[in-house]
Amino acid sequence: MIYRHSTLVAEVRTESTGRVALLHLDATQPVVLDGTAAAIWELIDGRRDQAVVIAELEATFEDNSNQLAFQVEAFLASLEAQRLIELQQHQPEH
Repeated sequence: MIYRHSTLVAEVRTESTGRVALLHLDATQPVVLDGTAAAIWELIDGRRDQAVVIAELEATFEDNSNQLAFQVEAFLASLEAQRLIELQQHQPEH
């Protein structure tokens, strides 16, 4: 699956801390991401599929528990449930 950021999400980044604050325009509370969560947000670009996102995270973060793939899948499901991300619709090839 390939995800992209929802077009209804406002985003503010704090470069000094690596935090990302997100607010779906229909929501009342922002979501603040940092650490691995912020890294995942950065990798969601409408081009990388879920396997590539996981591979890039495994190359960056140590995963002694071998739970990274499961945790990423759960996190993506959470972001999708909050309508912060959505499935990228395939573009027709010309």
